[in-house]
Amino acid sequence: MVAEQPRIKADLHVHTISSGHGYSTVREICSQASERGLEMIAVADHGPAMPGGPHLYHFTNMVVMPRVLFGVKILRSAECNIIDTEGNLDIPDRALDALDLVQAGIHPRCGYSGDSTLENTRAVLGAIESGKVDILVHPGNPLYPLDYGTVVRSAASNGVLIEINNASLTVVRKGSADNCRAIAREVKAAEARLSVGSDAHDASLVGVFDQALELIDDIGVPDERIVNRDAVSVLQFLHSRGKDIRF
Repeated sequence: MVAEQPRIKADLHVHTISSGHGYSTVREICSQASERGLEMIAVADHGPAMPGGPHLYHFTNMVVMPRVLFGVKILRSAECNIIDTEGNLDIPDRALDALDLVQAGIHPRCGYSGDSTLENTRAVLGAIESGKVDILVHPGNPLYPLDYGTVVRSAASNGVLIEINNASLTVVRKGSADNCRAIAREVKAAEARLSVGSDAHDASLVGVFDQALELIDDIGVPDERIVNRDAVSVLQFLHSRGKDIRF
C-alpha cells in the first residue's frame, strides 16, 4: 500500500538541540521527516540573543552538515531575533551569508524593547525591507501587535514570505489564532505568499501543520501561495532571492 503524500512536503521551521530548548538532533529530525514523506527541512535554530541559544560559529559551521539525510534535503537556516525598532538582527551579515534561508521574528528576552504596535510594525518593516530576511516568522504573536495590512503588503512587495505558524495555534503564543486569521486574510487580499511552519522543537512535531492548514483553508488562501508545498517550489523561491542551492 502506497502511503498518502503529505500536502506540505517541506518544513522550513525546525529546531534542534542547538537552540537550547529543542530536544532532537538533526538526524532524529530527518528520520522523522522521511517517515512522514517530507522532501525537505530547514534547520532553523534560534539566533544567539535567545537565552541558551547557539553561538555565531554554529551558523557559519553549518556547511559541515550533510545536504541530504534519509532522503530528506536539508537547508541551512536560522530564526534570527529582531533586536530593535530599526529591524536589526542578532546575526551579522557575514554569518547570514553562509545560510540558505534567513527567518526572523520578535521574541521576548532577546533585547527587543519596542512596546507599541507602531514600534513593532516599524521593526518588522525594517527587517523585511533590509533584503536580508526571507521569511517573517510567527507575526501573529499577541505580545507584539502589528499593523498586519502594512506588514503583509511590504512582504509581498519585497518578496518575503509570511509564516503561518502551527505551534502558535497549539501550545505556545496563546492568543495568536485571531491574529493569524487576520494575517491570512491580508495575505489573500494582497496576493502575498506564505510559509507554513511547524516550529517543531521536537522531532515528533516535524511536518505537523494541521491547525495552520485548517486556518488557511477557512480563509480561502490557495495552495499555490504556500511556497513550502514542495521542495521544488522552495528552491524556486530561493532562486528568486538570488540563492542557488545545490544538493
